[in-house]
Amino acid sequence: QVQLVESGGGLVQAGGSLRLSCVATAATVRTFRSSPMGWFRQAPGKEREFVAAISGSGGSTYFGDSVKGRFTISRDNAKNTVYLHMNSLTPEDTAVYYCAGRHGDQLTNSVGTYDYWGQGTQVSVSS
Repeated sequence: QVQLVESGGGLVQAGGSLRLSCVATAATVRTFRSSPMGWFRQAPGKEREFVAAISGSGGSTYFGDSVKGRFTISRDNAKNTVYLHMNSLTPEDTAVYYCAGRHGDQLTNSVGTYDYWGQGTQVSVSS
C-alpha cells in the first residue's frame, strides 16, 4: 500500500514562495515512476480543488487555472518524491495542500480519479 507524506507547508507573506514535497513510501521506484501524481488543495468551507499534476516520467504537466504561471510541479523518481513549487503566493492560496497518486497513465484534475492520498500540509499566506 503506497503511502504519501507531504511536507514543506507553513506561513509565508504574500508575494513569497514555498516548496512542498511529497514522498511515496512503501512504493518501489518502478511503481512510483509509472504513476501520475497530483496536488490538490482545500480551503475551509470549500471543495477540494485541483492544483497541478505530472506524468510518471515528468514530461507532461497540467495546472489549474488559478495557479498557472505561478506554480510548477516536478518529480524525482529516484527519490520517490514529487514537488510543488509555489511562487507569488496570495492569501487566496491559503489551504491544506494534498498530494495524490493514481494508477493508469492519464493526467487528470478530478479528485475521484486519484487512488491514494496524503494527509495534507497547511499553507497559510498572510497579506
